[in-house]
Amino acid sequence: MLLKVFRYRQGGGAGYDSFQVPIDKGMTVLDALFYARDNFDDGLSFRYSCRGAVCGTCAMLINHVPRLACRTQVESLLKMKDVVSLAFSPALDRGEGFVPSTEVLVEPLPNLPIEKDLVVDMAGFFNKYRLVHPTLKGRDIGKMEEHLMFKEDVKELERYTNCVLCAACYSACPVNAAKPGFLGPAALAKLYRFAIDPREGRKMERLSSADEPDGWWGCEFHANCVKVCPKGVPPNLAIGKAQKELRDSSERRRD
Repeated sequence: MLLKVFRYRQGGGAGYDSFQVPIDKGMTVLDALFYARDNFDDGLSFRYSCRGAVCGTCAMLINHVPRLACRTQVESLLKMKDVVSLAFSPALDRGEGFVPSTEVLVEPLPNLPIEKDLVVDMAGFFNKYRLVHPTLKGRDIGKMEEHLMFKEDVKELERYTNCVLCAACYSACPVNAAKPGFLGPAALAKLYRFAIDPREGRKMERLSSADEPDGWWGCEFHANCVKVCPKGVPPNLAIGKAQKELRDSSERRRD
């Protein structure tokens, strides 16, 4: 298998290096990168941590699709068993070709500044995440009371709690590519998660905090976000529900 990797060095330009990597059973793209680094170029830079699809650190663009390298099987890519069809975004295709049956193309996540090779600067992504105040602010209750959680509430919350902040959705989003000010799918999904948490009781206050063009209303519902999320979080669903609730609230005030 030929592993084609984007290389970028500050002051040294950008390009692609190719490494011939033997395929082992169960090999992931992260394994292939380790092989290339250990056997060909120890300067090859990429991020990883848990190697178990929990931390989200190893997200990168693999065959033009944002994925976690630690859970993406090389064999599935070469046999084209793991094909994801995304809405067009120029950021997803830097123009480098590859042969899907014999090659794997690995590039840094789009919509984020490149630091070196496959390492990107995540500061902008996390700054937007912090803007939505992603922490629980429990409402005041009496000392002898409890925050009751019903099964249906928990089930709805669980749609959005599994996000690992890998930025795959942010990188796949055509709106983030065209409008850098857009909060992005991950931040908005997390905001909705806290808005619907009954332990807070501040639903409309939370929703109103992103009632702006770069918030809920910036989404164009391309649905790339849910297609690439390694945990199945549906930001598009959260955004659609938030928009409906804000519209309904506006209509009630007019009445």
